[in-house]
Amino acid sequence: MEICATCEVKSIKEGIAFAADYDTLLIKKGNYKEFNIVIDKPLTLKGENYPVVDGEDRGEIIRIVSDNVTVDGLYLINVGTSYTTDHAAIRVVKSENFLIQNLVLERLFFGIYLERSNNGKVYHNKIMGDAVDEYNSGNGIQLWYSNNVVVDRNIIQGVRDGIYLEFSDEIAIHNNISTNNLRYGLHFMFSNNDIYTNNTFENNGAGVAVMFSKHIKMVNNIFRKNWGTAAYGMLLKEINDAEIIGNTFEENTIGINIEGSNRIEYKDNDFISNGWAVKVLGACYTNSFTNNNFLYNSFDISYNSKLNDNVFDKNYWSNYTGYDLDKDGIGDVPYRPVKLFSYVVNRTPETIILLRSMFMDIIDFSEKVSPVFTPDNLLDAMPLMKKSE
Repeated sequence: MEICATCEVKSIKEGIAFAADYDTLLIKKGNYKEFNIVIDKPLTLKGENYPVVDGEDRGEIIRIVSDNVTVDGLYLINVGTSYTTDHAAIRVVKSENFLIQNLVLERLFFGIYLERSNNGKVYHNKIMGDAVDEYNSGNGIQLWYSNNVVVDRNIIQGVRDGIYLEFSDEIAIHNNISTNNLRYGLHFMFSNNDIYTNNTFENNGAGVAVMFSKHIKMVNNIFRKNWGTAAYGMLLKEINDAEIIGNTFEENTIGINIEGSNRIEYKDNDFISNGWAVKVLGACYTNSFTNNNFLYNSFDISYNSKLNDNVFDKNYWSNYTGYDLDKDGIGDVPYRPVKLFSYVVNRTPETIILLRSMFMDIIDFSEKVSPVFTPDNLLDAMPLMKKSE
């Protein structure tokens, strides 16, 4: 069925009403001023040359309430802003086997909102918000109580949180670019057995927040240029049994901020030119840091406890000044990555002005000779002499 200004069927709502199950509606290029479009039967809506669906700031544009729905190739603009309802450009409610792809979303409140929907895919969409304040902006892609969903190759910017998950398990987040968002590039809570690969999170207000979840895999992602007093490349809060492998943390205030997170493997990551590469705060046990590169960070590790149950083994530290007499590629002198000056700065932030001063060198040397504030066993006994490739 074709929909256009000169066709027999002139509106999307009319086309849905006339369509039989599993029909394809071909929406011709044009401007369709419609909102509250409800797809309540298995259909494919396919745009030709990106027809514009203009919600005129009056509310939600498309709502899917059926299984087996595809929406492809539309340009959705002007979602209504509300302080009581989370209006979205496209909302999927209690649906199975959905596909949302090749959309362009602009001038939005929420972008793509999945609510209690499973076994679907959000693919190759471009979400361009113009959010200014958190209180009157929404998220780019949001999943709530939704499982077994793939979110792949989307570009999200200018919203509150780029990608937000809550109570959503078995989610695969791949190849997305989430930048210049007000708060987080990625934010998820209470979402288990999820995997995140090859994503870029750059220049977001507070970086990335990962909270209250378990069995998470984060592989080959880039966390870059997340600066601010409360900004992190990634915040881990009460995360257990996870793998953080092959990621790049570059030019963040804090590369990874870890709170109450246990049994996590940090391996093959690059920490480059961060303020703090890794900050460990409170009750973090049985974590391992192996084969990571710590390059040109102001502070490599910050630690706020006198007890250590974490292992640092065979990492490369650009600040390491030891030697390798037997030429096996491993330093003969252990490296202590926690500097006393980082402890001082955590307690009294104003002292950061003394960074790279002789005073800093003196107190760090004294702590290295006789550790008082840092755990005796917090060291890399086998530091690499060359950067790990």
